[in-house]
Amino acid sequence: MSFRSRLGLLLLGLLLGAAVRAQDMDTLERIAQTGTISLGHREGSVPFSYYDDRKQVVGYSHELMLRVLDAIKAELKLPALTIRLVPVTTQNRIPLVQNGTVDLECAATSHTVERERLVSFSHSIFVVGLRLLVHKDSGIRDFADLAGRTVAVTGGTTSERLLHTYNERHGRRLQIRVTRDQSATFRLLQEGKADAVMHDDALLYGERAKAPRPEDWIVVGTPMASEVYGCMLRRGDTAFKQVVDRALERLMHSGEARQIYTRWFQRPIPPKGLNLGWPPSEALLELYRHPNDRPLG
Repeated sequence: MSFRSRLGLLLLGLLLGAAVRAQDMDTLERIAQTGTISLGHREGSVPFSYYDDRKQVVGYSHELMLRVLDAIKAELKLPALTIRLVPVTTQNRIPLVQNGTVDLECAATSHTVERERLVSFSHSIFVVGLRLLVHKDSGIRDFADLAGRTVAVTGGTTSERLLHTYNERHGRRLQIRVTRDQSATFRLLQEGKADAVMHDDALLYGERAKAPRPEDWIVVGTPMASEVYGCMLRRGDTAFKQVVDRALERLMHSGEARQIYTRWFQRPIPPKGLNLGWPPSEALLELYRHPNDRPLG
């Protein structure tokens, strides 16, 4: 073997070794070395994670995540922490966490048993019910009223899966239209191309608040299921999860999480100064009292 060949193999071995070490490096170690953390956020999940009129990321979940960053910075004794914001969608959020592009995604992602096989979740940060948004004059008040109607749902969500299952069980009595994001879903409803939108009730209230005439739309229906939102992180990254969970526990036990809730659900919020006017559910208050990372569905 020539010297050039041996040198090539040596360099290849060094590169592969560096790649393996980088892959094996846990998130806290990488943050400590680089002083940078990558946060996944949504562009339009009002009031959890979305852009305001200045294209700044804001929202309930995002504010919680920023408070968690303070705990990470203190844990690692970092004088400063650079934040890299990464927009995610329902379709790519899990792959981006898995491949390390996103260290922590905290928006409106339901913690389910199925997703636990792919990523890890922090302590839960919210409790939702899967319901319907309809026009007040539609005559639709529950899922039984959907026969012969068209329902819009966002692709890649639990709502899509449950709605298809419901339709199969009831003889395919309704038409389902799947869209790429929740804003597109609500546009179908506003344009009369769908009779109802199915989604997490908190997000439905957010879409209602953005409408030109919020009073024209109502959230109805017995919840088809209840779920919890959590922050996603890489599976098996125990040390990082412990820091995140401890920070969330402090926010919930201190009452700070409740104050953040009030700011985003019971006060005027950007960009239009609308107020969702939605008091916390007993299930959410119980979560604040007893934080945990158990999925509901």
